[in-house]
Amino acid sequence: MHVVFFLLLGASLARFLLRHAWEDRSPWIIALSGALAALYLLGPVLGTRATPRRIAWLCTVVAVWVVLVVLAPSFAWCAVPLFYTGLRTLPHRAALVLVALLTAFVVFAQVQLSHGGWDPNLIVAPPAVAALATGVFVHADRQAARQRALIDDLIRTRRELAAIERREGTLAERQRLSMEIHDTLAQGLSSQQMLLQAADRTWDSDPGTARRHVRTAESIAEHNLAEARRFVHDLAPADLAGGGGLEQALRGLAARESADFRVDGTPVPLPDRAQSALLRIAQGALANIREHAAATSAALTLTYLDDQVVLDVADDGSGFDPSAPRADEGVRGHGLPAMRVRARQLGGTLTVESTPGEGTVLSAAIPLAPPTEARP
Repeated sequence: MHVVFFLLLGASLARFLLRHAWEDRSPWIIALSGALAALYLLGPVLGTRATPRRIAWLCTVVAVWVVLVVLAPSFAWCAVPLFYTGLRTLPHRAALVLVALLTAFVVFAQVQLSHGGWDPNLIVAPPAVAALATGVFVHADRQAARQRALIDDLIRTRRELAAIERREGTLAERQRLSMEIHDTLAQGLSSQQMLLQAADRTWDSDPGTARRHVRTAESIAEHNLAEARRFVHDLAPADLAGGGGLEQALRGLAARESADFRVDGTPVPLPDRAQSALLRIAQGALANIREHAAATSAALTLTYLDDQVVLDVADDGSGFDPSAPRADEGVRGHGLPAMRVRARQLGGTLTVESTPGEGTVLSAAIPLAPPTEARP
């Protein structure tokens, strides 16, 4: 639009100089053309907002152009770029008033150029051009406003989604931390507490047994310290860190908890997440047996099937009704809910079969990955 303005201004000045002999008004027209060009160059420096300086500049430009049109009607068509300048700068109503004023002077100039001859186009064409220019600008301005609103909505939605993702990530991490703490540190501290209480009761009557309880508590504390260090660094459980795999880790866990352990089926490599989840489930199940079941024996069974691996933890303890709410639920830890979450995260299931007085069997089934997904 700026280029068009200067082209129209130069063409109008050239037309005037070519069609008119040098006369008294010629120096004024040349000077006003130069002044109008200089004033127009200041427009981009002042910005596009309707500030007092911008409005004063626009009024000055229009005034100089009006004088030029009165002196030389050839400059009338410079009004088209001024239409857009006014529409961009002023509020819509004020801009429409300015467009009407400019259009009136264009009509006046066209009538002057016709030398008194009547031509309907001289009356109809300038308003039609002004209406077309105004309509195009208003439509484009509304489209731009809709696009700005849409972009603002998209940016706001993206920020909200990012906040939701951060919040969900925080909640997921909190859940992971709570399960890890329950299955490692909390269970270990509970075992140590029970052992130290037993040692305190037998310290005077049976010092040898008390010392064994203390040494066992010390061993559990050492193991929990290793778990805590790996837990902080988000590594695998300490029992899996040695590289012996899930079976060796479960065998060591069973030995510490005085439980039996066996493997059925043909072992296959398992993802690290599945190994960690099954080991944590076994730790939680044996901790529940130790604290609640009053069992005399417990057994771990790891079974490899064609499409899944199953971990069974059985005991001959007091049992319970799985459908009845526990009295300490919400006070104690995450026990069974945490185990179910671990199994569900890997697409597996966790089932508990128990009857009061007849023991409990907990079964965690994790699907094996298809061959195409198991490849590195």
